[in-house]
Amino acid sequence: MPSLQIFVATHRPYPMPSDAGYSPIQVGRAISDLDLPFIPDNTGDHISDRNPRFCELTALYWAWKNSSADYIGLVHYRRHFRSTLHTSKLSASLLPSYITNDKSIAKTHRRLARIASSPEILQLLQSSHIILPTKRHYIIENLFDHYTHTLNPEPLFKVRHIIAERTPAYLPEFDRLHTRRSAHMFNMFIMRRDLLDQYCNWLFPILFELEANIDVSTWSNFDQRYVGRVSELLLDVWLYTHHLDYTELSMLSTARTNWLQKGSSFLLSKFCGRKYAQSF
Repeated sequence: MPSLQIFVATHRPYPMPSDAGYSPIQVGRAISDLDLPFIPDNTGDHISDRNPRFCELTALYWAWKNSSADYIGLVHYRRHFRSTLHTSKLSASLLPSYITNDKSIAKTHRRLARIASSPEILQLLQSSHIILPTKRHYIIENLFDHYTHTLNPEPLFKVRHIIAERTPAYLPEFDRLHTRRSAHMFNMFIMRRDLLDQYCNWLFPILFELEANIDVSTWSNFDQRYVGRVSELLLDVWLYTHHLDYTELSMLSTARTNWLQKGSSFLLSKFCGRKYAQSF
């Protein structure tokens, strides 16, 4: 059987999948006082100290440079791929010692029992290059406008210039951000090792140059996470340029989303020019 390692990026204690194919990884370990019982992203070849800007991509970089698995994936501690199979409720069990007493933990574990298992994922990868989350649709505006309405637009303009200079073959797909109204978001995927090599060899030099050309000294901590946000849009740019096959799985969230707050913030950004100040 081919080996599979899906990295679960986290910066805090949280219930994790019990499936052996999932590997929790603590992001930003180099700059954190918290020592979780997970893979630290500051060993081997790493960019752990860049986590305030790169977000979960410090886990991706660590996986790229240090994992030898045949298939590698990235998910979040609160966002996973949902199984297409029937799964039973998780039986009662002792919680790990690093999890504090929390009334929502039992519910979280029940949700974790519904994530895609290693055998299911490996079977899907026999017929597709990549597994991706179901596209997120932005009905009333395109992807480029959505980014510039909700976030500081400077990184998006600069990354276009970098792509035009470094890898112009990808520019047509980047410019389709002006017309596309859906995308595979969250930097979530599972793919073959050779494809991961191709993607990361393209992605990280672009992001490092972007980082070198953005002055964030006056930016809020929220705005400084721009590298991770820009990369969400670059995944499809790479994917569509190479015409790669993919399978979509719906996303399972272990935390409840406040859709009223999210929706109102979206409308205020589009029609009133109010930028996002927090994640939802």
